[in-house]
Amino acid sequence: MAHLPAPRGTQAGTYSLALVCLGNICRSPMAHVVLLQKLARAKLSPQVAVASSGTGDWHIGEPMDRRAAATLAGHGYDPTRHRAQLFLDEWFTSQDAILVMDSSNLRDVLRLAPPAADRQRVLMFRAFDPLAGADLDLPDPWYGDQEAFEEVLEVVERTADELVRRLSASSP
Repeated sequence: MAHLPAPRGTQAGTYSLALVCLGNICRSPMAHVVLLQKLARAKLSPQVAVASSGTGDWHIGEPMDRRAAATLAGHGYDPTRHRAQLFLDEWFTSQDAILVMDSSNLRDVLRLAPPAADRQRVLMFRAFDPLAGADLDLPDPWYGDQEAFEEVLEVVERTADELVRRLSASSP
């Protein structure tokens, strides 16, 4: 399993995580919402900042996919505040870790990296999934049915649990 990069120290006492997928309407916002709630339960919200974005610009400003939102709501999460945003190259200097949802997102993000960017901070989200095998891609449920969204949520929840565990262990 991967290790979270050390904090940059840009904001004392805060660790910044960016979650990235293609359109920022399914996987990364689901992970964002779940992670925020799990961090709040662990009383880590003041120490961990979470953002999400997409590498494509066609959904900017839109709420998350209705199926993703319904899946989250059906499991007790609040998806209503999310609005899609575009990945910003400045995140290479402001985020402690950039977690991407699949290998295509990884290529897209690394292609956007400025020459001096710390590429070691860009990791696969599922690198923190305790049940992940060799394939670290989180499948995109966009073209799937409700079961695809449920499966994504299951992976997101256990990966978020592991991230919270690690962040909790490293917090003062």
